[in-house]
Amino acid sequence: MIERDGNGLRISGALTIANAAALCASGKQHFGNGNLVVDLSAVTDVDSSALSLLFEWRREAQRRGHGIAFRNLPASLQSLAALYGVADLVTGDA
Repeated sequence: MIERDGNGLRISGALTIANAAALCASGKQHFGNGNLVVDLSAVTDVDSSALSLLFEWRREAQRRGHGIAFRNLPASLQSLAALYGVADLVTGDA
């Protein structure tokens, strides 16, 4: 689920292959009004599709000329990012 609060998005629940495409599309509806901060502290489960989702959101923000930052990544997502050597791409600001 995605909740909007000002320039922030709060993602909650599972972020897996089962719902990544729907979350991606839903999240993109919030792009276009400046920089975004995405809070992932309420994410409960992840798989590698979570990284793909974050990368697509980063690309979309860049296409629109905005920045995006990801905050409070769950330990499981941090581990996946480190395993694939992309931790700097999901923790750094755009």
